[in-house]
Amino acid sequence: MSAASVASPEIQTLLSEADALYDKKDFPATYALLISHKDSKNADIMWRLARAATDKGKMQEGDERKKLIYEAWGYISTALELDANNFCCHKWYGILLDYTGEYEGTKQRIANAFKVKEHFLKAIELNPKDGTSKHCLGVWCFLFADMSWVQRKAASLLFASPPTSTYEEALEHFKNAEETTPGFYNHNLVMLGKTYMKLKDKEAAKKYLLQALEHQDKTTDDAKARKEATELLKELGVKV
Repeated sequence: MSAASVASPEIQTLLSEADALYDKKDFPATYALLISHKDSKNADIMWRLARAATDKGKMQEGDERKKLIYEAWGYISTALELDANNFCCHKWYGILLDYTGEYEGTKQRIANAFKVKEHFLKAIELNPKDGTSKHCLGVWCFLFADMSWVQRKAASLLFASPPTSTYEEALEHFKNAEETTPGFYNHNLVMLGKTYMKLKDKEAAKKYLLQALEHQDKTTDDAKARKEATELLKELGVKV
């Protein structure tokens, strides 16, 4: 976060206040605090605003969610232009490039996928101690490892060399994320469980899915992860 290191005391205070609100999972308040700075030339303000808009958007449905995701995309594009050596800018650029691709159809999402992966890899290169970037890369790998034959065939018609990956590669990234920041995100535990299920290791899958159930629901992501963990455990014959 190079911009923050030379920021004025006022900006440092703003960033600290924004992080405190975000850590409390109060995404609307984080957004409200930062939105008046939407024309800032400070990358650390702009990527935080993009993050807040994204998480506020994920609390919504339909057009309101879409509006906030695209708004966040504008902020993170500015942030990356301001500081291309900021790992958070690359991480959130990758996340939002994929989120916008969801609205633009399968062809565009697959086309975006190469850049998405590049930005996650750059974020990890800039900060190897960030578990979230490794988790994001794991999700990317899982998504393309999990493509059906029909999807692969369609992708190969659109692109000479469509993105590919394996469950083993996805697993490595999820494990690295957990080792880097233990217990940081219950969706990472769920993805570990899902990947082990794909690799036919039911005991390892149960272990991580049960751990996911121990997390408190503080966000919509947490609630979705808990629900998915419960459903997967039932598939494995575990009573929950």
